[in-house]
Amino acid sequence: MIKSWFRTGRRASRDQGRCLASCAGAQASAIVAVSVVALAATAVSGARAETMSSALARAYQSNPDLNQQRAGVRAQDENVPRATSAYRPTVTATGQFGYSNLALHEPGTVISPLIGLGGGATSGTNFSASTDTGALGVTVTQTIFNGNRNYNGVRQAESNVLGARETLRNTEESVLQNGATAYMNVLRDTAILDLRKNNIIVLEEQLRQTRDRFNVGEVTRTDVAQAASSLASARSDYFTALANLETSIANYHQVIGIDPTRLQPARSVEALLPHTLNDAIAVALQEHPEVQAALHQVDSAELQVKLMEGQLMPTVTVNGQVAQNYNEQGEPGLRLFNATILGEVSVPIYTGGDVDAQVRQAKEQLSQAELQADLQRTQVRALVVSNWGLLDSAKAVIVSDQAAVKSAEIALEGVREEARVGQRTTLDVLNAQQTLLNARVSLVSAQRDRVVASYATLAAVGQLSADSLGLDVVRYDPTVHFNQVKDKWFGLRTPDGR
Repeated sequence: MIKSWFRTGRRASRDQGRCLASCAGAQASAIVAVSVVALAATAVSGARAETMSSALARAYQSNPDLNQQRAGVRAQDENVPRATSAYRPTVTATGQFGYSNLALHEPGTVISPLIGLGGGATSGTNFSASTDTGALGVTVTQTIFNGNRNYNGVRQAESNVLGARETLRNTEESVLQNGATAYMNVLRDTAILDLRKNNIIVLEEQLRQTRDRFNVGEVTRTDVAQAASSLASARSDYFTALANLETSIANYHQVIGIDPTRLQPARSVEALLPHTLNDAIAVALQEHPEVQAALHQVDSAELQVKLMEGQLMPTVTVNGQVAQNYNEQGEPGLRLFNATILGEVSVPIYTGGDVDAQVRQAKEQLSQAELQADLQRTQVRALVVSNWGLLDSAKAVIVSDQAAVKSAEIALEGVREEARVGQRTTLDVLNAQQTLLNARVSLVSAQRDRVVASYATLAAVGQLSADSLGLDVVRYDPTVHFNQVKDKWFGLRTPDGR
């Protein structure tokens, strides 16, 4: 059952005050006292309670967006052995087999005919032979020098791997932040739904009492209509809150992987943040994964310039070839063995301007990458300042809303007492009840905002991770796969056996 936050009469104000008494110390504590109840649609009797840490651990292990990004990093790792392969020789084996038919006809001389007879006879040579021809060969090519393109290609591949790891770290931050947001949205919307539900109970009782007073002539029909109108509006707000909760549950399932059950109140992570805004900005400009990824992109673009320039330098290769031919030229038993080793130097003289254009293009792309890195720093700085401000604002709003709730409780009790002696109308009571409800909804939202803003700020600083949160998970280490494949010379199977 959903626990009621409301009671009727004078006792209601005292009970409501006690319900929020635990929030009195929120100004000095990072504990967020969001009051939540079990979801009627998803709670299972005896089910294990879910905490923020357990939910984020589940997302860290099974979120599809995070897992596909990990696969992308592993795919990027393979570019390093591809680049390294340019240092190694290439070996090609060739084989040929065929059928050869050799036919020889040599015309002879004409023998003089007898007088009076026809043409004379001829003599000549005819030869025909069929053989199976074949050849086997091996060619080895080794690049000795190609303008340092091999070296720069390996360095570029390694830089791209480091950039991919930073992109993965950024995805991890996004998943954890989205998970925390989804968790707190379910808590907030559940609490608001509970408030809306119990507001209906209060207004139903208010309408009943108003009708009773109307029957004895203490109030007019207008008072009854006002009470009925407030009840109808409360029911409309309840269904809106229910729809919001269903949306939050769907988002929770998308990020975490399961539906929420028995969610426990969550804590802010302000203790993990730098002490001042300036410190947070300094840390973010150094550690944020998007800044680091942009810097690796600058390194990659710089190496691309060197790769393009290397095309204008000489290329030195050594070629070796061994071949064995069988039944050469159709002669049965005739074999021909050939072994060759050649050194080759290729010096580009003029490429039609194509390589020159590629060099200029790479230099412009380098400038673009440098400007993108600068842009990324400014965006990260703005993100830190924005989230830091939202966190401070949420804490201030909590203090104000706590005062508003306390004052609204006192006001509602006073209005009800005055209404009993005829000094207040039914509309005054309904307005006071609505004011208290709005203050409580605002307090719940502010408590949610504080937790969400703390996670967002930690992500903006670049320090939101499974390690910093102390999640009970097996950490994904991208260097493991990299070390497994970086020096592989051959093999089609991935390290996991596929």
